[in-house]
Amino acid sequence: MFQTFDETTDRSFGPRHVPLIRQAMAKQGLDGFLVPHEDEHQNEYLPAANDRLAWATGFTGSAGAAVILKDKAAVFVDGRYTLQVRDQVDTGLFEIRDLVEGGVPAYLEAATARGQKIGYDPRLHSPDALGHLKAAAAKTGAELTPVNDNPLDLAWGQSRPAQPAAPVVPHPAEFSGEDSNAKRARVGAQIGAKGGDAAVLTAPSSIAWLFNVRGGDVIRSPLPIGQAILNKDGTARLFLDPAKVTPDLPAWLGNQVRLETPDELPAALAELKGQSVVVDPAQSSAWYFDTLAQAGATVIRAEDPCALPRAQKNAVEIQGTRNAHIRDGAALTRFLHWLATEGQINPPDEVEAVSKLEALRAATGKLKDLSFDTIAGAASNGAIVHYRPTERLNKRSEQGSLLLVDSGAQYLDGTTDVTRTVAIGEPSREMRERFTLVLKGHLALAAIRFPAGTTGSAIDVLARHALWMHGLDYDHGTGHGVGSYLGVHEGPQRISKAPNNVALRAGMILSNEPGYYKEGGYGIRIENLQVVTPAAPIPGGERPMLGFETLTMAPIDRRLIDRNLLSPAERAQLDAYHARVRDLVGPLVEPEVRSWLIDVTAPI
Repeated sequence: MFQTFDETTDRSFGPRHVPLIRQAMAKQGLDGFLVPHEDEHQNEYLPAANDRLAWATGFTGSAGAAVILKDKAAVFVDGRYTLQVRDQVDTGLFEIRDLVEGGVPAYLEAATARGQKIGYDPRLHSPDALGHLKAAAAKTGAELTPVNDNPLDLAWGQSRPAQPAAPVVPHPAEFSGEDSNAKRARVGAQIGAKGGDAAVLTAPSSIAWLFNVRGGDVIRSPLPIGQAILNKDGTARLFLDPAKVTPDLPAWLGNQVRLETPDELPAALAELKGQSVVVDPAQSSAWYFDTLAQAGATVIRAEDPCALPRAQKNAVEIQGTRNAHIRDGAALTRFLHWLATEGQINPPDEVEAVSKLEALRAATGKLKDLSFDTIAGAASNGAIVHYRPTERLNKRSEQGSLLLVDSGAQYLDGTTDVTRTVAIGEPSREMRERFTLVLKGHLALAAIRFPAGTTGSAIDVLARHALWMHGLDYDHGTGHGVGSYLGVHEGPQRISKAPNNVALRAGMILSNEPGYYKEGGYGIRIENLQVVTPAAPIPGGERPMLGFETLTMAPIDRRLIDRNLLSPAERAQLDAYHARVRDLVGPLVEPEVRSWLIDVTAPI
């Protein structure tokens, strides 16, 4: 229904499309052109019309870039996509380079020459990222040149898909928990407190949250593509394609919101002359900064004023996500029962596993979409972080192997994201040991109590401690923020080694997902979502504390747990979690599945 394995690109994309891009570059006097993954709205998942990197190269990962020069080209990906990029991209045409280590700036220093003009579309690059790229090009004497007409778009021409125009619909108070007028007044006051007269909002998730609307312009996230100008008094101008405006939308928005078309945005920005305007350099492209500067506005570089209040879910949103996770947990429990029974006799391949899980979620009758493309990694594919199965890469599970399944769903009342690692056949002693080390980190992060002002960076070590003590680690973050029927990856909060100055606050939802990956062997990850809550008072404690409430409800494979590596407190914590799963999910599943669930959630 939602997950497809039909390849949207192939290795011929580069050979067919790069010559067309070079022809368009030549007409503009360009020696090269930068192709980021990002679109005009910095979306993680892109509408087909904005997936420029995929059209130019064939690569469909969620992060990457390309540089196309007159006589050479390179595509940049991070460690998650080393297998996928070589499967999708013609390596005779594109050099494969690391997006993180050196990245595009290092390539510009190595591959450009004095006097060359390297074009870029200012609508697709943040001002901060452009600063690094310009500095790199300047070292060789090359120049980064903005273009009004994107040569890739010109080359794409008539075959380019139309921009999405899904209806923008109300997201009622039973799910949002707060009226849009109240949100706009609250955020507007924050804009004024920063010295701003208005803020320009370009992130679709902020527009969806602020105006209590949802859309369908982007797969995996119910987002409407548009822009807004929010004034400090709470009035706003919302720029949407008229084709998206449903008959009841104007009344839903109210008379303090002025609906306009995207074509009217440049003039609206020009009207901000003499005003102080908040713009997020991480969310909004250089075009907005350039346009406002030319209009004579004073730009205040600051975080999107909707980001923090959006991250702090209210009571209605938290209860909604609880309900969504119980419903989702029932579907996932049915899937895990299938793996534990039929899947042990006739182990599925990755595509079969993904299709089965999606069908079970769809059977709830509440599924709106997946929250991301399901990750199902059998055996060695499980060691590739964020691996996505395709018909060409598909692998069948074998006896004595592990199957890692990372998946999620979008429901009107909440967004889910959960990973379970399952043994197919009898796991090895090493698998059980390393799974248990990951579990110890997961349990530690779920149980922690911390004072207000603590950041995710300060508690990341808890998830890694047991692994570190055995000389092991994992190379991804431990936790990302999650939206409420919005994006499955939401800032500004996170839990990771990387420094982060955003304190964890009550109402924030984050993932808890430590892992271990043995290259060429198997992958392990255990992921639950959890919400920050005020913790119960600690006897003798002197400060109020925060903690986590686990939201995800699905059993953890006890066959992979070495009980002797868990402390009595950890065993009690796991038993308590499994008791909650049994009590909340058990009544929703069939007798056969319930009987199995009772067995697999029995005290360890």
